Formats: sequence, C-alpha cells, structure tokens
Amino acid sequence: MMNVCYPAKVSEDPAGGFCVQFIDLDEAFTEGDTFEEALFNAAEVLTLTLEGRLSEDMEVPEPSQGAKGVHYIAPDAKTQGVLLLRAARGDRSLADLARAMETSWPQAKRLEDPRHWPSLKTLDKAARVLGKRLVLSIE
Repeated sequence: MMNVCYPAKVSEDPAGGFCVQFIDLDEAFTEGDTFEEALFNAAEVLTLTLEGRLSEDMEVPEPSQGAKGVHYIAPDAKTQGVLLLRAARGDRSLADLARAMETSWPQAKRLEDPRHWPSLKTLDKAARVLGKRLVLSIE
C-alpha cells in the first residue's frame, strides 16, 4: 500500500507562529499563527505544489518514509488519487490502461489530472484493471 503523506518539519518561529518546510519539495513551505493553522496551510501548499508539478509534467518525488521529528501531511483527495493511480500504473501506458478499462485515452488521461474529480466507480475500475484494490479512509 502506498502512502502519499509527505514529511514536513514544523518549527516554532522566535518572532511568533510556526514555520513548515517539506523535506522532499524545496519549494513547498508555509507558516501559521498557531500549530493547527500551520498544518492546515501546509496541506494546502502541498496540494498546490503537487498540482503544479503534475500540470507542468515535472518530477513528483515519492514521499520520504521513516523521517524523524517530522509531521506527515496529505494533499487533497484528488491529488492523492492521481499520485496513487500513477504509482499503480507504473510503466504501463495510458493507452493500455484505457484499453483495459474499455474507455478512451482522454478519459484515462483525466484520471491523472488533479483538477478532475473521477467517480469512485471509475477509480475502482482503474484499480482493479491495475491489479489493485481501492481503499478509502477518513481522518
């Protein structure tokens, strides 16, 4: 099972508030007046950073695992879905995925667009075609 939570260092700012820096994404950082606000802002910054990388066809690193002294933060559900599907697809082409799902290439491509909300039925079908199981959780 792949996890798309990214590790971030949260530090208290001597001037007040909290700073957050993602260790896998140099450009992803934020702050907040309270610890809770900093974590909320971090999830939004993470989502925007990953969406930007995906839309620009830039590399999206896998989250580091087992980092000490960090908080693991998840992007929004759409972005999680895209990253999980890409990882499950591996080297398989989108054309192969589309054929196996009995859909068009543009429909398969939309599954990897973080601005698109695929249905659970479609995500489940894609997961099954890739030999995986769709598992949901609410935190």
